Amino acid sequence: MGMLGILIGAAILLYAAWRLYGPVLARLLELDNNRPTPAVTQCDHLDYEPIEPNALLSQHFSAIAAAGPIVGPIVAGIAFGWLPAILWILVGAIFVGGVHDVTALVASIRHKARSIAEVVREHMSRRAFLLFLSFVWLALVYIVVAFTDITARAFVGQLDLGNGEVVSGGGIASSSLIYLLIPIIMGVTMRYTKLSLGWATIIFLPLVGLSVYVGQLIPLDMESLMLRFGWATTADEAKWAAIITWDLLLLFYCCLASIAPMWLLLQPRGHLGGYFLYVALIGGAAGLIVGSLLNQQPIQYPMFRGWQPPEAGNFVFPMLFILIACGACSGFHALIASGTTSKQLRVESDARVVGYGAMLLEAMVAILSLACVMRLSQTDPLLTSGKLEPNVIYATGLGSFLQTFGIPASLAVSFALMAFTTFVYDTLDVCTRLGRYIIQELTGWQGWGGRWFGTIISAAAPAFFVTQQVTNLQGKVVPSWEVFWPLFGASNQLLAALTLLGVTVWLWQTRRAAWVWIVTGLPTVLMYTMSLWALGVMTSGTWQQIQKAEKVAPVSYVIITVSSLLIVLALLMLIEAIMALTTNNKERAIPVTTPA
Repeated sequence: MGMLGILIGAAILLYAAWRLYGPVLARLLELDNNRPTPAVTQCDHLDYEPIEPNALLSQHFSAIAAAGPIVGPIVAGIAFGWLPAILWILVGAIFVGGVHDVTALVASIRHKARSIAEVVREHMSRRAFLLFLSFVWLALVYIVVAFTDITARAFVGQLDLGNGEVVSGGGIASSSLIYLLIPIIMGVTMRYTKLSLGWATIIFLPLVGLSVYVGQLIPLDMESLMLRFGWATTADEAKWAAIITWDLLLLFYCCLASIAPMWLLLQPRGHLGGYFLYVALIGGAAGLIVGSLLNQQPIQYPMFRGWQPPEAGNFVFPMLFILIACGACSGFHALIASGTTSKQLRVESDARVVGYGAMLLEAMVAILSLACVMRLSQTDPLLTSGKLEPNVIYATGLGSFLQTFGIPASLAVSFALMAFTTFVYDTLDVCTRLGRYIIQELTGWQGWGGRWFGTIISAAAPAFFVTQQVTNLQGKVVPSWEVFWPLFGASNQLLAALTLLGVTVWLWQTRRAAWVWIVTGLPTVLMYTMSLWALGVMTSGTWQQIQKAEKVAPVSYVIITVSSLLIVLALLMLIEAIMALTTNNKERAIPVTTPA
């Protein structure tokens, strides 16, 4: 079976899940449009504001996708082969990730659009609430560190396409800045004129595409600026200084975006970003299909590389399940669903479209990302250079699919890199906003003072990590995202397990139905098992490296400490859940009522 058969087969399977399993979930959760949502009852035009499902789907999709369904499948596909990755993406998205997302969203809107942590407090205990919040905030820090660093590095240097054409990182930076300006203009225009969402999309979406072309004409070369103004004396110093500068600028943007009204940035940017990503997904898939028909896109990478490939260093089980998070199942999605999306859901039936539908779309993004690995041979320079760059593998792969239509290589790769950074942008500022929500929940400090305090605290920790020179277990200086990605994956998947655990407790206390143990209970067991197993492997492996090494890199102690802490938090949460399920909590359970 070639890439064409795999792509079409995956699309058919995901569509079948949408048509068959999606309605089942809607019936089990008793979605009812007569029950008003918090976006309607608590509308304040700042955090709470109902919007159309198509616009919310675009925003939610662009927020949850990020770099996860690109980096994870590429890293796992290279390590273990593409078949295990595809199987986990499809099974995970349909029966684990999709269930996780839609139940988290419904749980939030049934509790006044509060976070999953609040649902845990109401149906378990205050101890569980504090444990969950600690876990979530820690996970958000990892997400922001990994995604900020990988984006900043995309803005530095240039990519040689091997045909005389180059793509400038400074050009991608310029395109990204233009992209951020466009939705602000769109938001202000829609707010103070009678311009409809449809016409706004028609006007502003082409400008997003135009920014890809314009950015390469006016590259913002931070490395040259560092050398010109004497802030660096060598090329290596200039590159490092440029990366740090972009890291801090991205975090500063996140601070501003975190406290901006929904209508000014998050909603229009999410809407335009979602459509831009639809174009990338559809264009890449169409190019792959046409290229396969013309025999231009054959599969070259091995289907399966063994249960423990030498370069991977670990077995397929459990590492596959934490390397591929977004695209199959991701705890981060619950933070988006219960943090921002639930505050904008117009009616309950939209939860199926936004929650379950967006997860299936993300699975297709992951499949397309995996196709970028399948087209490579094991001797390809992208794989043998000793420097793994998933964003470059994705950009060159998607670019090759788009070139089937005669698009110049430099423009196609620029478009792909812009799509990559668009994914990440829409996650970074949402993560900071969610971090702000958590700090405000813990401190009870509302108003503008509380918003700024929560935002600054949530950006300060990532700022510390991205400004450090990070080393791997061998003492070699590596990009921050490489070190934090496994930690992000493990904490992210364990967060999914904790969310599913909280949702299972809520559903059991309110329904007392056997289907709860099958629909959410089994996914909880799977995610708990794989996440704790992976954390155990990481902790044990790191400890062995520490024992053998003559000079221990500081990051080794960070990994082993945090891994151990995550395991302890997860076990304590499990104990709290068992206590909640085995004791009489009828006085705390809130039955789902049928509206009059």
